[in-house]
Amino acid sequence: MKIFKLFAQTFVYGLSCGFCVNTMAQTVGNGTTNTNGSNVNAITTAVPFLTISPDARSGAMGEAGVALSPDVNATYWNPAKLVYLENSTNLSLSYSPWLRNIVPDVNLAYLSFAGKLDERGTIGASLRYFNLGTIELFDDHQNAQGTYKPNEFSLDVSYARKFGDNFSLGLTGRYIHSDLTNGSVVSGQQTKAANDIAADVSLYLKNPSQQFGKDALFAFGVDISNIGPKLSYTANGQQFFLPTNLKIGVANTWFLDETNEITLALDINKLLVPTPPIRDANGNIISGKDDNRSVVSGIFGSFSDAPGGMSEEFKEIAFSPAFEYWYNKQFALRAGYFYESPDKGNRQYFTTGAGFKYSDFKLDFSYLIASQDQSPLANTLRFSLSYNFGSK
Repeated sequence: MKIFKLFAQTFVYGLSCGFCVNTMAQTVGNGTTNTNGSNVNAITTAVPFLTISPDARSGAMGEAGVALSPDVNATYWNPAKLVYLENSTNLSLSYSPWLRNIVPDVNLAYLSFAGKLDERGTIGASLRYFNLGTIELFDDHQNAQGTYKPNEFSLDVSYARKFGDNFSLGLTGRYIHSDLTNGSVVSGQQTKAANDIAADVSLYLKNPSQQFGKDALFAFGVDISNIGPKLSYTANGQQFFLPTNLKIGVANTWFLDETNEITLALDINKLLVPTPPIRDANGNIISGKDDNRSVVSGIFGSFSDAPGGMSEEFKEIAFSPAFEYWYNKQFALRAGYFYESPDKGNRQYFTTGAGFKYSDFKLDFSYLIASQDQSPLANTLRFSLSYNFGSK
C-alpha cells in the first residue's frame, strides 16, 4: 500500500529508495502543508507534531512561552519554571482541532501535571496525543483495504531544581511513538510504528526590580528540546532527525497596582537540524553541506550549514512577540504574532485570546487570525482547562 486517502485529501506517504521526505513531514492537502502547519519548503524532520504549541495561553501569545510566568504547561515550554509554581499540585488539559481548513478530524490533546517535591524540587509529567483522523487505505491497484486511524504521542517526565531564589534548571525525558502506516508494505518495504526517546534541557532566570516607579519582574528562559537519536519507519530504511529545537525567550512584567499587571514577551526559535544542501541532477552537492550526519554534528552544524550562508541561517529563526494583561489575577487578555520566513515554512499570523480564573480553576482559549486562503492554520482554536490544588 502506498496511497492513503483521507476523505478528499491526501497524505503523501510515497517511497523512493526508502521513505521519502513527505513521509516524515506528514504532508497534507495534496502534499503542500506539513502537519505542524508550515509549508513544505520548511526544513523537514520526523514527528513535527512535537513542535505544535499545545496550550491556549501561549497559543494566544504568538507561540511565546519560554520566559512567561510559570504555569503547569511549562512542562512543554520550559520545565525549569515548574519550581516557581504557587500551588503544590497542578493539572491541565488542552485541546485543539487542527488544520480544519484542510482535513476535518485532526486534533491535538495535551495533558500536563506538576507536583512539588520540596521547596527546591518539582516533578512534571505530560502526555501529548496527535490524532491524524480516519484514513481510507488502498493497495497499489487502488483496491480499498478498509480504514485506519494513524496517531502519534509522546510521554514526558520532567524534573526542575531551584538554585537560589531566582535561578533554576530543568531536565526532561521523552518517549515518542509514531504509528502512521499500520504496518503496510510499501514498494516492497515492510513499514512499522516508529519509537524513539529524547531529552530536553532548560533554564530559567528571573530578576525582580523597580522600573518606572513600579514593581517589575524580568525573566529569561532557554529550552533545547527533542535531543535524541534519529527515527525510522522501516527496519533498514532511511533515518530522519527529530525536530531538535532551540527556544530563547524574555518577558518583562510590570505590576501597575494591586489589580493590574502587563507583560511583554519575545521568543525566538530555531531548529537544530541540518539544512539540506543544493544538489545537481547527479546528487552532487553544489552548495551547502552534507545533511547525512550524526545528531551531535547536526545540532552544532545547524548554525552554519545553510547553502545561502548567514542570510539563509537568519531566515531559519522564527519570532514571537507577545502581550498579556491580567486584571485582579482573575481575567486575562492576550495577543501575539508569529513570524516565520516565507522561504522556511511561511507561517505568519496574529493570535489573540483570553483567560478566566475562578477559585482553583482556570480556563484559557485562543484564536489564530490568518488569511483563510493563504494559511492552513486560519481560525485555529485552542482550549485549556487547569486545576490547581494543594497548599499555596
